[in-house]
Amino acid sequence: MKSPKLLAATAFAVLAMASAPAAMAQQTVPAIEAGHTLLTVNADGSSTRTPDMASYSAGVTTQGKTASEAMGANSQAMTRVIAALKKAGVADKDIQTTNLSLNPVYAPMQRQPDGSFAGEPREIVGYQATNTVSVRQRKLADTGKVIDALVSAGANQVNGPDFTLSEPAAAQDEARTDAIKTARARADLYARAAGLRVVRVVSINEGGGNAPMPVMFARKASMDMAPAAPPVAAGELQMSMNLTVQFELAP
Repeated sequence: MKSPKLLAATAFAVLAMASAPAAMAQQTVPAIEAGHTLLTVNADGSSTRTPDMASYSAGVTTQGKTASEAMGANSQAMTRVIAALKKAGVADKDIQTTNLSLNPVYAPMQRQPDGSFAGEPREIVGYQATNTVSVRQRKLADTGKVIDALVSAGANQVNGPDFTLSEPAAAQDEARTDAIKTARARADLYARAAGLRVVRVVSINEGGGNAPMPVMFARKASMDMAPAAPPVAAGELQMSMNLTVQFELAP
């Protein structure tokens, strides 16, 4: 038989374990004075900026009867594309290979008299090589001219651009300030409506990011001819921040 001391110790341990989750749950609720009210407000803030940098991808896809032929032609074309980027003023640090692939090209599937397709493995009739680089364009006024140079150099894949800010911190801080002002104004509104007043800010939690507005990126439909530089509209970037703010209200 267990001694009374051992039974008491066991009971205390069980009670402590059972009360721990409850204590942890209580800690998640901010402490406010008795008779006061806790108000949680969700608010958005934003700021706008003209982008000063763009990123896009450019690449070359080539085909050949053998793997070495496809890759050799691709390497020559991509060398010209990268040289065109550098000649247009894009720095080495702003050019990065993002995809290099070599894949077989299969013969078309043969349809049988009954309408089904032949089940035997298809013959490899060639190979396709692809090399793609991502480019950061720091002089936005030159974006159309650079893309035109890429196409003229042999790039047959161009995607983008995505406009960004090289230094977004100031715009983000402006959005945070806007969100705080919105949250406080909303808290004051609720407090007045309820016959209360805002005593203090209890907590602030942040979440959010930037959302670029739609932009235009136009190119000639045909790349076989030397096109005029494509028009590129940078538009505007909207930096947004979302805050959850808790306020203590009192009579």
